[in-house]
Amino acid sequence: MADTSKQYDQVISRCRKMFVFKMKDYGPSWRILRPQSVTDQMLIKAKRIRTLEINGESKVGEDIWPEFEAIVNYGIMGLIQLDRGFSDHIDMTTEEALTLYDHYISATKHLMEDKNTDYGEAWRDMRVSSFTDIILTKLQRVKEIEKHEGKTLVSEGVDSNYQDMINYAIFALIKHDEEQKQH
Repeated sequence: MADTSKQYDQVISRCRKMFVFKMKDYGPSWRILRPQSVTDQMLIKAKRIRTLEINGESKVGEDIWPEFEAIVNYGIMGLIQLDRGFSDHIDMTTEEALTLYDHYISATKHLMEDKNTDYGEAWRDMRVSSFTDIILTKLQRVKEIEKHEGKTLVSEGVDSNYQDMINYAIFALIKHDEEQKQH
């Protein structure tokens, strides 16, 4: 599991770097997004991944890996929006956003470590396409929960689903990194 923790941190470092670059371009403009809009952004990314997996080619010349990184970053934004609520204007600094990013990714990594221990790293035997399908399934679940205004009878809430999607996207990126090292 030490490898998983190290690999997880390497992927997060890349995702966070992209988050920082986007913040330099746009600031925390995403604060205006309602959580449902964050969910829809993640849905767009996941559907694009699935389409590219099925079709095998991209018309715009981008592969699936930046989309998995975007799912990680949108998931973190979603967790922040759930906690802080959305705003009609940019109401936090880049530094505040990065502090929150670090907080939520740390909590999400901790969840991964707990589940990874319980499941014996079963994700390592999974296909990337299965991660995509699970993310899409979780997005449909989130949309249902959002339709019910966050109320569930026995299921986890939106925040837990966001964390799971972040972790599945990170697992896909770890598997990609491993494949790249073999070639």
